[in-house]
Amino acid sequence: MLFEPRSGRLAAWGNALLAGLVSPDEAVLSIVGEDSVHRVEGLPGESGPVGLTLALGRLRVLGVTGLRIALPAPGHPLGLSGPPEFNARALDAEEAVVAVGAAVGLVPEVVEAGPAGDVHVSVTWHCLPVREAPPADVPSLGEAERELAEALREATVVLTRLDVAGSGPVAEAALSVYRARTEAGRDALAPGYPARAVRVLSLAQRVDLLVSLATERGHGAAVAASEMAARAEALRPVERVARRALVAAYNSAVEERFR
Repeated sequence: MLFEPRSGRLAAWGNALLAGLVSPDEAVLSIVGEDSVHRVEGLPGESGPVGLTLALGRLRVLGVTGLRIALPAPGHPLGLSGPPEFNARALDAEEAVVAVGAAVGLVPEVVEAGPAGDVHVSVTWHCLPVREAPPADVPSLGEAERELAEALREATVVLTRLDVAGSGPVAEAALSVYRARTEAGRDALAPGYPARAVRVLSLAQRVDLLVSLATERGHGAAVAASEMAARAEALRPVERVARRALVAAYNSAVEERFR
């Protein structure tokens, strides 16, 4: 699977819109992607859910100048700054968007409906108060790139040692999706991002793909429960590095502006 968080799409294209590099229609179309609809609930000044176009305009009026993402996991509040209520919602969703310039954040709630093969996905972004403070544990692009290079080597060694081959129909399908998206430029960030961020994002997605293949495609040769636990434990630091790099890439447009 190719990890492309909805918070990343919202932040990337929201930043491009705020910088005047894309139109509202282009930004909204790119954020929604293959989902059916996105709405925003709880925006200051709005009594009910509103569409993305209105919501992005409202955020600008509130003083928002940029958007960062958070990809927290248990024990690792990556990209969060509080308060506890927002952190808890973000941890439950495993992602969030945090505004720069106004003390608000957005947490997605995803609902799927319909039969297999015809599933419609709707997303409600819940707007909540956040604490204006530096985000937790987010590396620079340079740090992320160095960590990723080492993580890729470690992942290869770990998977080889555990006899997890990147073969079989599920693995091949995942790799085919990755190659197709790469060739089509689907892994590129929105306008306004530095080339290094695109490179870091692509490498982070590749590392995440390796971890996903090892943990989701089947037991491989690691049949015993103890061997499966060893695999998960060995890959946990690699997955953490990939998440840190994803956050660094998506947040780089804001960080570059501040620098």
